[in-house]
Amino acid sequence: MKGTSRRPVAIETLLAEHGRLVEDALDRYLPSSDTPPQAVHQAMRHSVFAGGKRLRPILVIAAAGVVGAAPATVLPSACATELIHTYSLIHDDLPAMDNSPTRRGRPTCHVLYGEAMAVLAGDALHALAFELLVRNAEVPGCQPARVLRAIGEVTHGIGTAGMVGGQVLDLLAVGGPLDEAAVRQMHRLKTGSLIRACLRVGAILGDAEPATLEALDRYGEHVGLAFQIIDDILDVVGEQAKLGKETGSDATLAKVTFPSVFGVDRSRVIAADATRQAVEALVSLGGAADRLRDLAEFLLHRER
Repeated sequence: MKGTSRRPVAIETLLAEHGRLVEDALDRYLPSSDTPPQAVHQAMRHSVFAGGKRLRPILVIAAAGVVGAAPATVLPSACATELIHTYSLIHDDLPAMDNSPTRRGRPTCHVLYGEAMAVLAGDALHALAFELLVRNAEVPGCQPARVLRAIGEVTHGIGTAGMVGGQVLDLLAVGGPLDEAAVRQMHRLKTGSLIRACLRVGAILGDAEPATLEALDRYGEHVGLAFQIIDDILDVVGEQAKLGKETGSDATLAKVTFPSVFGVDRSRVIAADATRQAVEALVSLGGAADRLRDLAEFLLHRER
């Protein structure tokens, strides 16, 4: 792919810098471990600070940057997307779902704190996420009308027309054959919908023009699909030490994934094509979108 080796050091530096910014903000926003009721706050912090990539909040910040908005303009909402992602992982790891004992190299929330507390920790993170979305209206220059639109984008992206709907399709598809269109739709909802919402939220809070918002939306759709395909491939061929979780879990659970339907090699081709489409969606945005182009290529070739 053209530009695959462009500025790899720059994008890794950017990810580290924005990751630290998000990490520090999350530490401020989350209740401390000794704040009553301590048990749920300890469970929340255990899962939030388990070493994730912070991709979703970084996408919010990067989308805002395309239209010239500083990270501080969108930081509460960026952190909200990470809390939503984390709550979904806590629930996804539960015995009733994927029954995962580890996540990012650490015991999952329900293993340490019990199933009931894990459910409540996820619920609490979900609630705090919407508190942070609302608090974005307190940022100077961030009009409440934009915040209201951003909240609408998030709710649509994580409900039955988005993330939850994709999880439902994932559960119903276990063990059953699906065609490429159905697999694409499941992944677009399960993972891609929140990623797409992150791009839209950053753009809306940054006061993007409609054409810019449309370009970022298309980018989010394609990069979200590519991200999930690579995730599925890594579950087959990735190194457990790098991934921080057991590999082969999708096959054990008879999950319908791109590798299970099309094989690893064909799945890599589909992921590369989705990444190409993501990059092409940014053509009209010029150099302002270089970070997003580099990020798409970086994610395509990641090893964890």
